[in-house]
Amino acid sequence: MDIIINYLQSIDPVLAAFYASLFTWILTAAGAALVFVFRGMNRTLLDGALGFTGGVMVAASFWSLLAPGIEMSPGEGFTKVVPSAVGFAAGALFIFALDKILPHLHINFDKSEAEGLQSTWRRTTLLVLAITLHNIPEGLAVGVLFGGVAAGMPGASIGAAVALAVGIGIQNFPEGLAVSMPLRRQGVSPFKSWWYGQLSAAVEPVAAVAGAVAVTFFTPLLPYALAFAAGAMIFVVIEEVVPETQLEANTDIATLGFVLGFIVMMTLDVGLG
Repeated sequence: MDIIINYLQSIDPVLAAFYASLFTWILTAAGAALVFVFRGMNRTLLDGALGFTGGVMVAASFWSLLAPGIEMSPGEGFTKVVPSAVGFAAGALFIFALDKILPHLHINFDKSEAEGLQSTWRRTTLLVLAITLHNIPEGLAVGVLFGGVAAGMPGASIGAAVALAVGIGIQNFPEGLAVSMPLRRQGVSPFKSWWYGQLSAAVEPVAAVAGAVAVTFFTPLLPYALAFAAGAMIFVVIEEVVPETQLEANTDIATLGFVLGFIVMMTLDVGLG
């Protein structure tokens, strides 16, 4: 791990953000690849995995994004928290707007329950877009943190950026499976199911590079940008991830998965950051 951290610290921050987000995409593709081995997935396991995803995202929002953002903000008392409060609200509202505009369908819902603007797109496309919504703030968070490291801002460290990428990568594994497996059960071929599963994370490198470039050129925006990514992630967890785990009788498993995910991400951030 030290070798990886030293290498990422020695290269351009935008390139480092791209490599880190590429790693998160690869784990998504690896999770989706399980459709080549299994045709179905136990719903209890899926809910536990989605709960784990939510726990990682919530922990990352605080430990990797909000806390460093508040630390590097100028001023004292209430003044110090203003950039994070504004950025957090903006991030949540950004995903809220995308949620209302972009046609998408949550994993365990009927096509008639698709959200966003009305569309004639196929169920497959709508499912992929739903997970893509999850991945935009994740890629953005990785990029913004690497940009903060390059800017030399206090509270932003290469170890914390790597920890965030590792945590998001781990929780992306079940996300890839969560897209590909329902498609496989519907009779879609294994390759097409895998293709759509990995495609849902293709947006992460794009968002990561955009985030890194933005804060590299506009350093004063960094506390706002970190909180923006956190607000976007929290909105996704509360509006999409958690409700999907509560549809059947697996609420306890999902909750335990959430706790485990939070512990894993917290441990990674503190241990590496």
